[in-house]
Amino acid sequence: MKKILLLATGGTIASVEGSEGLVPGLTVEDLLHFLPESLGNVKVEGKILMNMDSTNLQPEHWAIIADAVYTHYHDYDGFVITHGTDTLAYTSSALSYMLQGLNKPVVLTGSQIPISFKKTDAKKNIIDAVRFACEDIGGVFIVFDGRVILGTRAVKMRTKSYDAFESINHPYVAYVNNVEIHYQWSPMPATQKLSLNTNLCTDVFLMKLYPGMKPETFDCLKDLYKGIIIESFGNGGLPFEGRDLLFKIKELTEKGIAIVITTQCLEEGEDLLLYEVGRKVAQHQVILSRDMNTEALVAKLMWALGQTDSLEQVKAMMETPLAGDLTIKSEEEACK
Repeated sequence: MKKILLLATGGTIASVEGSEGLVPGLTVEDLLHFLPESLGNVKVEGKILMNMDSTNLQPEHWAIIADAVYTHYHDYDGFVITHGTDTLAYTSSALSYMLQGLNKPVVLTGSQIPISFKKTDAKKNIIDAVRFACEDIGGVFIVFDGRVILGTRAVKMRTKSYDAFESINHPYVAYVNNVEIHYQWSPMPATQKLSLNTNLCTDVFLMKLYPGMKPETFDCLKDLYKGIIIESFGNGGLPFEGRDLLFKIKELTEKGIAIVITTQCLEEGEDLLLYEVGRKVAQHQVILSRDMNTEALVAKLMWALGQTDSLEQVKAMMETPLAGDLTIKSEEEACK
């Protein structure tokens, strides 16, 4: 018999009607009540960690979740974490970095409609999540609308539709069709021993570039943050004519602030070496994001800055694939 631990954190799946709108209110026992006996040879136990709208979840809560998985790791065959959808991809990314060496599934799920409502996607999602948590596979995953997504590759794309999440720049891990699981991709088994590292530096700022941004904006950030992620245009790059942002990037990197350049385009990633506007930025020891999504970049930069104050080491950690978060093309592929 498989033993699964359900860790409840709140979110829409556990919400009820409140005086000012939907608010998490169901207990973990309430959630377990919706699991059918037809799940088969599975025993699901529950533990409530928090009961919050995921908008209110902070990086400190990621650490609580990671610690709960680590503490109970040897007592269960898999884990299901019920979570609000709005920041679910940030949490799944953070867990992927804080829990390394997983040889059991840690599965996050939630819903667009509360589980207690007559018409809801919650029942399917939680049942699918439990089924996938019984698989002999290691890593952090999101199970939603019958699709299994690697924890570092998920992005919430829709606010109401049941297919809220997409796997960005990476194949779906699997599809869940009732009792059958059809794999599309499978991660390599972990070779290292399970480790927990919840040291995070939350002094990270996310900036979306737009035409007309003032260079002086960076002066407001340099004493507040240790890392800045810039969502640039297309393949990446910053303007150096008119409102010159390059000079400010040079100032920040010389001050020891980690600068990550990514793209506002969801698919296919950045390529700073393609255009002049990108190559000029790449000269200033910025961190290349390649095809990582923003949610993973935020969590990984907080995690990397929590390990070291060395900008060189942070850059190396960020640009090294971890938990399937980025694809490094071969020289031959890059030249095509």
